[in-house]
Amino acid sequence: MERRKAVKQMAFLAGGLLALPAWANAWTSASVGLNHTLLSASQADTLVDIVDTLIPASDTPGAKALNVPDFVQKMLADCYEPAVQQKVRDGLDGVYTMAKASFGQSFSACDTTQRLDVLKQLQAAPEATKQEMYALIKNLTIQGYTTSEYVMTKFLNYNMIPGHYYGCVPAPLAAK
Repeated sequence: MERRKAVKQMAFLAGGLLALPAWANAWTSASVGLNHTLLSASQADTLVDIVDTLIPASDTPGAKALNVPDFVQKMLADCYEPAVQQKVRDGLDGVYTMAKASFGQSFSACDTTQRLDVLKQLQAAPEATKQEMYALIKNLTIQGYTTSEYVMTKFLNYNMIPGHYYGCVPAPLAAK
């Protein structure tokens, strides 16, 4: 390898590493937010309730408190095809109708045990589209929760830059 080429690549790599923390720190909920609305207001409310039912708040914040519904919508809008997005929209409307048929009220008005019953019905539904929609929302909820800043820093001890060098530490004297 030519030395000039290697020095040029090392300089480029060093510049990229210096710019990375500033670039990543600029991520905010406003900068990463949805550019367009994927779900209607009632569908978004149903999604929030499903996410909150899957990972409720306890002594730790739940998925709703960590804005996981926004993560799910962002993933659906940016990473999935329009056909999948439509299946999710239809599935969220189906959750409303299932709750209405089973308990005579909307999914949002149901208590926790009723919501869990509706989600179990979705998981065991004979229609594959309902099962797939539920599995997708469940997987995205788990992904959004486990990769949230709160979980990563409080439970998984994630360091953005691992292997920090502590240069000034006392060293024991060697025995003679």
